[in-house]
Amino acid sequence: MRVCLACGNRFESDRWRCPACQFEPVREDFPLFAPDLATSNDGFEATAFERLSRQESGSFWFRSRNRLVIQLLRHHFPKAKSLLEVGCGTGFVLSGVREAIPNLVLAGSDLYKDGLGFASRRLPGVDLYQMDCRHLPFDSAFNVICALDVLEHIKEDEVALAEMFRSVRTGGGVIVSVPQHPGLWSAADDYARHKRRYRRSELASKLRSAGFRVTRMTSFVSVLLPLMVASRARQRDPLAYDPGGEYRMPRMVDRTLERILDAEKWMIGHGISLPAGGSLFAVATKS
Repeated sequence: MRVCLACGNRFESDRWRCPACQFEPVREDFPLFAPDLATSNDGFEATAFERLSRQESGSFWFRSRNRLVIQLLRHHFPKAKSLLEVGCGTGFVLSGVREAIPNLVLAGSDLYKDGLGFASRRLPGVDLYQMDCRHLPFDSAFNVICALDVLEHIKEDEVALAEMFRSVRTGGGVIVSVPQHPGLWSAADDYARHKRRYRRSELASKLRSAGFRVTRMTSFVSVLLPLMVASRARQRDPLAYDPGGEYRMPRMVDRTLERILDAEKWMIGHGISLPAGGSLFAVATKS
């Protein structure tokens, strides 16, 4: 079901024009639900999308995260028919999900038009929306919503989680990932315009406050945490920070790190919840 962001009316339609108040979002290459935030806001650096589009497929982190997301989807939501990724960026995650689970109907949203431009080239035929996840125009519309490294960019993260709760169907749920451990804060977080790094208890509490039941929570990038601590300790000066430095490494090193994260994925797939790591993943359901 769709929700009119102008008057709050719920309606079923293939079009976005509200039958009650006639509001319809501006459309360019995709509907713009928050056009005033589409090119500039305090949540992300718009120029990063071009760099990400080149680096994602060549980075062990993005490849490994994709495989973990797919594993969580298959295990926790095996009957899901539809999925929305909030903050889909360049579409790298959705493209991986589409290849692995081709029968899943996908949709993606992002606050930035720039990111959606890259996503549209990766994802022909997938519905893409420019929107603010604090104001989602959906009600019980998707089986699964993914928000992967998104919430840390949003000051009102609890509002965003409440919107996801309304937008997901009963029996479905969310897969969320966030950066973990406030003590790891560095120039990388400043550059990415993060509002926070999360403690496990904080994320669980916010998911429950939104109405979700947390069914799984695990850290990721656990074996590599000592290397991450050392790296972040050297990244205290925002002026000296190189945003592409973490993605430029010899191919052999990249593949070795990927195999380590694949081992972590195997452990998670066998029911082991890792206690600490650079990232924190949560699966939560709407009962």
